[in-house]
Amino acid sequence: MKTPSFLHPARQTTRRRGFTLFEMLLVLTIIGLLMGLVIYNLGHVADDAKMERAHADILTLREALSAYQMTCGMLPTTEQGLKALWSRPTSEPLPQNWSKQMDAETKDPWGNSYQYVNPGKHNPDGYDLYSMGPSGQPDAPDAIGNWTTVSTNQ
Repeated sequence: MKTPSFLHPARQTTRRRGFTLFEMLLVLTIIGLLMGLVIYNLGHVADDAKMERAHADILTLREALSAYQMTCGMLPTTEQGLKALWSRPTSEPLPQNWSKQMDAETKDPWGNSYQYVNPGKHNPDGYDLYSMGPSGQPDAPDAIGNWTTVSTNQ
């Protein structure tokens, strides 16, 4: 009696287990698409964080201006600007009891200097303290200042 061919050891083919090139490309494509969707959906998080940081910086600068006012008896003029917080003013009116309130200038999250105007356009009885926002343009609608509030678009 003859042995059937499917039982014959010489005729059995060994099947290799593994992934084909097509399967690998398919999986990598799917992973790439998923990562792209995640990055796209989380893109606004960085923008929101910059806005929140600008608001926090403005609060910090307001505290430093309050300390300056308590020490010197007045706020810096527009000409003296925020520089008066870390460098003794050289223009009138010169403060008598000046002391350093900050070590150095703080830039906004977009790399621009914070702006200070006394008396303010938005706060005529006080001062305007603001970041020019993402556009970096003065008086732009995206400015973030001590007259704006933190928006929570969650």
